[in-house]
Amino acid sequence: MKHELSYLEKKVLLTLERLKVASPETIMKEGKFKELVEVMNASSWLLSKGLVSIEETFTTYYSLDKDGKKFIEVDTPERRALKLLSNGDLKLQDLSKSGFFTGNEVQIAIGWLKKKGWANISKKDNETIISMTEKGLEAYNKKDIDELLLEKLSKEELSENDLNDDEKNALLLLKSRQRVIRSRDVVSRKISLTKAGEDLLSEGIELREEIAQLTPELIQSGKWKEVDIRRYDPSTFAPSIYGGKPHPLRQIVDEVRAIFIQMGFKEIEEDFVQSSFWNLDALFVPQDHPAREMQDTFYTENPSKILLQGEEKKGIVGKVKDVHENGGNTGSEGWKYNWKLSEAERALIRTHTTVNTIRYLAKNPKPPIKVFTVGKVFRNEALDYKHLPEFIQVEGIVMEEGASLGMLIGTLTEFYRKMGFEKVDIRPSFFPYTEPSLEVFVNWDGKWMELGGAGIFRPEVTLPFGVNYPVLAWGQGLERLAMVRLGIKDMRELYLPNIDNLRKTPLSKPWGMRKGF
Repeated sequence: MKHELSYLEKKVLLTLERLKVASPETIMKEGKFKELVEVMNASSWLLSKGLVSIEETFTTYYSLDKDGKKFIEVDTPERRALKLLSNGDLKLQDLSKSGFFTGNEVQIAIGWLKKKGWANISKKDNETIISMTEKGLEAYNKKDIDELLLEKLSKEELSENDLNDDEKNALLLLKSRQRVIRSRDVVSRKISLTKAGEDLLSEGIELREEIAQLTPELIQSGKWKEVDIRRYDPSTFAPSIYGGKPHPLRQIVDEVRAIFIQMGFKEIEEDFVQSSFWNLDALFVPQDHPAREMQDTFYTENPSKILLQGEEKKGIVGKVKDVHENGGNTGSEGWKYNWKLSEAERALIRTHTTVNTIRYLAKNPKPPIKVFTVGKVFRNEALDYKHLPEFIQVEGIVMEEGASLGMLIGTLTEFYRKMGFEKVDIRPSFFPYTEPSLEVFVNWDGKWMELGGAGIFRPEVTLPFGVNYPVLAWGQGLERLAMVRLGIKDMRELYLPNIDNLRKTPLSKPWGMRKGF
């Protein structure tokens, strides 16, 4: 055991032989250590070897926060209100106009006047009247215990051990108020020898300087023969050390981006908040479609609408309106209803990233175009193992003369193969704004799973924006792909703060590893 002790460990033991029980700070001073960390590291190793015990005591210290300091200067809101009430009953509006309060302090004052029993609140002639109680009159001439504690804390930091029972109750009141009390936890440690440590010291410990690294100078001079070299036991337990690294979901996002860029695509971005026009109308989704209802879409209160003046000047709004009502110049019959501008101007947070690609097409109606987007989308979904109200969507489009369904299938197959799926199957499907429409299935562990949708934009989507060439489009939720990659069955796990799993996830995870992340 003696030979397994480092120089610093021996030094701590010899210091404790004299002191018996001491704090790390005392050991550092009495043992003439250079830094406190030397004592702590050595003590930690001695603890693991059963030679010392470490007793930890946690103490919380309290001081004044921002509003607490303010109350020292100008009194609490209820104290200021009490001073005004000393001249007689007040209307609530008079209290607000007094100039003694800022922000929401009037509401705070009323709440605490009632809680402390300093005032009564009543209604008279549709006016709110505030009147002082007997208890309030007593408090007017004498500060309350919580106010006295504020003054005490303004002079020094205190722990609960420094307070009497009344002050402890007052502290609970002050802690219930926002930005009044600040707290910090302090850990104090006492280190002492165990029986095993005492027995080892009784056998005698020789303290000699050790070296932890052989330098070229020691080897060349031959001095390495004269010095004590620290012994290392590779079988000894040591705590795992985890460095910082990207979140697994972020790694997959970066991988998707890299693949699209390698395939010659350009990344585009758009704002979260969009008009219903770009999010839905531009994609030939009728205004009475269930997807527009509040149980499916998050509409914003501020802004409540996004004006389409720019789009109207360019004639885009009129063309989209015609397509919805009668098909416009697309050869379609449209949806045959009266399209409303007010509905199209409703503001929402985007429900898909297709809004990014359609806006890009409207600005760039000439080929060639190869763009993709990766971003958050929001839907009013019930939270469960396979649905989230906020998730990441991957979207891409290709527009060029002669673009075809075969080109779309080839692009999708290549993308998913680069993501590690050797078996990719394309099946027919239906989506509102593509025709024909496809679904992408991949084979993983012998099972076929649907990962995304695709198709060629309908003329009702492209022609209003002057796009006269076929547009190949596809999209998918990234979380579903991440679930397959990471081997998890509940989508919510991707966002849980499970630090242990995150630490153990390799930076680059081989495809065969699917035991959770």
